[in-house]
Amino acid sequence: MAAGWPELEAAARERRRELALAGPAVAERVAAGGGRLPAALLALPLLQSLELSGCAALRELGPGLAAALPALHTLVLSGNALGPAGLGAGLGGPLPALRLLDLSGNGLEALPAALGGPGEAPGGAPAFPQLRSLNLSGNRLRELGPGLARAAPQLQALLLSGNRLRALPGGLLPPAAAAGPFPLLSRLEAADNELEELGADIAALPALKSLDVANNQLRELPAALADCPRLKEANFRGNQLKDKRLEKMVNGCQTKAILEYLRAGGRGKGKAENAREEARKKKREKQQKKDGGDAEQDELEEASKLLVKVLHVSENPAPLVVKASPGVKDVRPFIVCCVLKGVNLKPGNALKRFLTTQTKLHEDICEKRTAATIATHDLQLIKSPLIYDVRPPEELKITPLGRKEIKAKDLLRQLQLEAEEQRKQKKRQNVSGLHRYLQLLDGKDNYPCLVDAEGAVISFPPITNSEKTKVRKDTQDLFLEVTSDTSLQICKDVMDTLILKIAELNRSTLENKEDSGSDNESDALCGPVNLNPRQNAQPMNVPLAVEQVRVVDTDGNLKVLYPSKTDLTTVSSLLTVIR
Repeated sequence: MAAGWPELEAAARERRRELALAGPAVAERVAAGGGRLPAALLALPLLQSLELSGCAALRELGPGLAAALPALHTLVLSGNALGPAGLGAGLGGPLPALRLLDLSGNGLEALPAALGGPGEAPGGAPAFPQLRSLNLSGNRLRELGPGLARAAPQLQALLLSGNRLRALPGGLLPPAAAAGPFPLLSRLEAADNELEELGADIAALPALKSLDVANNQLRELPAALADCPRLKEANFRGNQLKDKRLEKMVNGCQTKAILEYLRAGGRGKGKAENAREEARKKKREKQQKKDGGDAEQDELEEASKLLVKVLHVSENPAPLVVKASPGVKDVRPFIVCCVLKGVNLKPGNALKRFLTTQTKLHEDICEKRTAATIATHDLQLIKSPLIYDVRPPEELKITPLGRKEIKAKDLLRQLQLEAEEQRKQKKRQNVSGLHRYLQLLDGKDNYPCLVDAEGAVISFPPITNSEKTKVRKDTQDLFLEVTSDTSLQICKDVMDTLILKIAELNRSTLENKEDSGSDNESDALCGPVNLNPRQNAQPMNVPLAVEQVRVVDTDGNLKVLYPSKTDLTTVSSLLTVIR
């Protein structure tokens, strides 16, 4: 191992899957090494998550990173000084498992060849076949070419804000756009660029749900936006649109109204434009009929869906609010919360089955908690308002599930000793349960926590939540919480799936007509998620109620509202949402 890099020595010794390098000492070592990552990093083939951010000295990755770390699924290199050349050697080969790549806040004026930039190798297999999220915000990009669609065909989120782009989609879409590049791209952000043109070929993105082109130089919006079949949320603010009525609408109306206005041709359109709009309308109706199939079959499928009713903040005289402190931005910035009413955990082994379900969610969609972490609480035991905050390890105190009150640093030390003992007893290198996640907090000077109105820490992600708000068999109303240091969209996707799983377990318990009984309620430290039915005598289609929860900053400005009108769409094929 390279001298002066104790983090790498520890990672190799402990066979870690995650590694985060940060702070002045790291920056000094990178500078001393010529502005590149240490070669010793290439001797950690088990790494699945690597982060090195905020290091102005980092100018190149060094050769062979992709070849040496084939298991990487998360690579965060934000706030450095990387350019295409500096990335080229490190990303010169495929990363078949990579799902998230964050290159925001660097000095990119063009993409590296591996991402379809100049010098891209023609043909061949995609370099990033599993890449879902690509963050290129805060660079100096002037254009993007069709090579990105070939390099990352499964991309779902493309973040381009704060660059120098002049046109969108521009060269992103090859001439044969109808062939289906980016079939899964649902989120496209290009705010704070120099966009003068938003092309009609934007409608060639079949999965686009969220579009942000705020604060650009757009004069017109194409009518083709109305042909984006799934577009639900769009931000056009900060553009000097020629159509003044449209300009007022983008500053005050919902996306649906704006799209309807564009679909109608706006003001001053002639007969030719109206004829084209009529043709587009017929085409849409024909496609909908084709996609929908037989009407009776559609009705049967719709009737079989699970039901969830959304309770809006405006309907609650005292809605639950979560205040996020500024410090979380640098530790674990993203949080999504909601209240779920109408669960019944008494019948049979309902609680035990839900705990198993949550464990599976942490393993799968949460990617072993590296992407996000779930926690659930008994709503009746929560004292609001809540504060999402950060605290030093020696000051953060919590009463973990099944344990006595303890400081966070002592809890982690205790868990580490347990892990070592477990290894010795079972004579194996890997550990099970919560002990697998301790390294997720390595290198953190402060730990995230959710604090109630009495000052008690009720959640310590990504490790545990509190005995104080523990979910039990008699719990009926839940407070659900998903946090991430990766992205807000991942939080929402996980919450969508969590609610779906709760609804499925509810139905399963009702259909099986389980009797109340006793479970083994040995709650895992990770915090249970819960679910299930209401009363056995109730009809199968009684919906669960999801109550909106706002996350605001310390000044009361809204950061997140869940579920919004565009949420729960990822599970819409299995879930009917009554809004």
